[in-house]
This record gives sequence, C-alpha cells and structure tokens, in this order.
Amino acid sequence: MALTVHSTVGEWLDHPVGGRILSGFLAQGGATPDSLAPARGLPLGQLVALSGGKFPAEALDGLIAAYREAAPEEAAQADAEGEQPTGWVEEITPGRFAGQTVIVTGAASGIGRAVASRVAREGGRVIAADISKEKLDELAAALTGLGADIVTVAGDISDQDDVARIVLAAGDRVDALANVAGIMDDMSAIHEVSDTIWERVLRVNLEGTMRLTRAVVPSMLEAKEGRIVNVASEAGLRGSAAGVAYTASKHAVVGLTKSNAVMYAKSGIRTNAVAPGGVATGIPVPGQAEFGAQVLRPYQGNIPSLATAEGLAASITFLLSKDSVNLNGAIIASDGGWSAV
Repeated sequence: MALTVHSTVGEWLDHPVGGRILSGFLAQGGATPDSLAPARGLPLGQLVALSGGKFPAEALDGLIAAYREAAPEEAAQADAEGEQPTGWVEEITPGRFAGQTVIVTGAASGIGRAVASRVAREGGRVIAADISKEKLDELAAALTGLGADIVTVAGDISDQDDVARIVLAAGDRVDALANVAGIMDDMSAIHEVSDTIWERVLRVNLEGTMRLTRAVVPSMLEAKEGRIVNVASEAGLRGSAAGVAYTASKHAVVGLTKSNAVMYAKSGIRTNAVAPGGVATGIPVPGQAEFGAQVLRPYQGNIPSLATAEGLAASITFLLSKDSVNLNGAIIASDGGWSAV
C-alpha cells in the first residue's frame, strides 16, 4: 500500500518502510511508536496541528521525502492514483439547517469551528462567538466565500454584556445553541490548584455555558421549540481524565444538561451533551502540575483513539438538528470507546 499524508498513523507504523522512517523520527525526540497509540486512526498530516509544534510541517515534509526516496515505485503509484483520504470522511447534508439560526461558541478554532462550519454549509444561519476576533474573521472569510450566512461576535461568554451582544446578533429566534467554548486546566490536584486556574476554568466552562443558555431559553419557550447541546468531556464522566478544576466544571455541565432536560421537557426544548474523549484540536494546556499530572499520566494511556474536530462536529450537529427528536438529557460519550474501558 502506498503511503501519503492522508494515510493514518497506524498505516505508517505498520508499513515496512514507513514504520522504520516514522519510528526513526520519533526516536530523535526520545519517543517511541507506543506514544502515538491513541493517534493510530488519525491521518499523519493531522499530527502537525495536534503536536503543538513538536511535529512541525517541515518534519512531515521530511517523512514524505524519506518515504519517496526509500520506496520510489510506491510513491509513484500514489502520485498516479491521486492522494485520497482514508477512513471517515465528512459528508454534508444539504439543507439540514435551512431557515434556522444556530449560535456556536468557541467557533474560532477546534471543535467549535468545525461545528460552525458544518452548520453553515448545511444551510443554517450561524452566530459564531469566540474570544478571538482575528480567528473569527478568518472563519467568516472562509465560509462567506462558500455563500454561507455567518455573523461573528467577539466576546467573553462569561461576561453578561458580551452574552447580550451574542443573543442580540441572533435576533428574535434561536433554533439551536452549541455551547462548545471551554478551556483546560493544568492537571492539578485539589491541594495544588491555584485560585486563578480554578476561577478561570469554572468561569468559562460552567458560568459561560449557564449564562448563554439562560439568555436563549426565553425565545425558545416562546417558539415552543429549541435544541441545546453542551460539550462536556470524559472528565465529566470520570475523575481520571483531567485536573480538579476541569473535572469539576465538566461534571457540573453534565448536571446543568440534565436539569435543563427535566425543566423544559414539556416545553419543546431539548438539552443534550456530547462528552468527547481525546480530540486532535491542540487545545492549550497551561502547564503540568507536579503532583496531579504524574498521577493522571497512566490513565491517559487508556485513551483508545483520538477524534478529529470534524468527527466531533458530526456528533454535535446531529444533536443540534431536528433528527435528534427523541433525545433529551442524553450524555453521549463520543470518545471512541474510552468510557467503556
């Protein structure tokens, strides 16, 4: 089998030539192929975004060049056939969100960007909210070029004035809300967590989700219809996936989801959550706490696979759509089976 940047990490590692080349590259940084076990199902090119600079684009180019030199006939075959993605490929459902207004937070990058992009390409009017105006502008430029309807609002979802601006931009009716925005902690245990980390993580992950949900529910009550999707985490299902601040915040998001589901079950509003496992988004981690990170490291080896942002968006947009008609209060572990371990 010929290898390309679209071939999965597993295909590279299992290939007699590709495995030797990739293993040699990892050894230069003191790593082994086992360190890539959760990423075996990802395209090799995805490692550039995931690695936070440890696997730069130049290294990817070097691997491809080394493979072409070592296996020229296979490389020529790949050129002749054209580079084709392997594994799951996103398939757009035209018109699924036609005539609907959907608010997406954290829309400038990662999962939020993938959700905003998919909803827009499926005909929805997207209110894209994020703290980064620059990245929102990049998203808008990419989508408006495709004829999408997107309104960007730069702001902090934990700030009530910014929440009001987001809802004002949406207009009289909000059909669906995706609470995607969130930040990671430093893996600290409770005896070492700082007030700064604790307050910031809870403010964004929990308070921001609460504030925006609170702001859109009145219009959904008036319309007698609405769908809310919260992004929880494996850390909302277990205690071994993150530090105390992130774990507490995501457990609280699960509780908020279930409370909303009960409160508005007879009002036409459905609230569900997706609990991602490992995701190849490169979410910033503010350091590694000395005690907590060491305790958690062995558990992180249980992650069976990493998902792409687009893969998570597939789960989230299903729940945002009317096709999720009989789901309310569900916490869907979109984690490649991690929660089953």
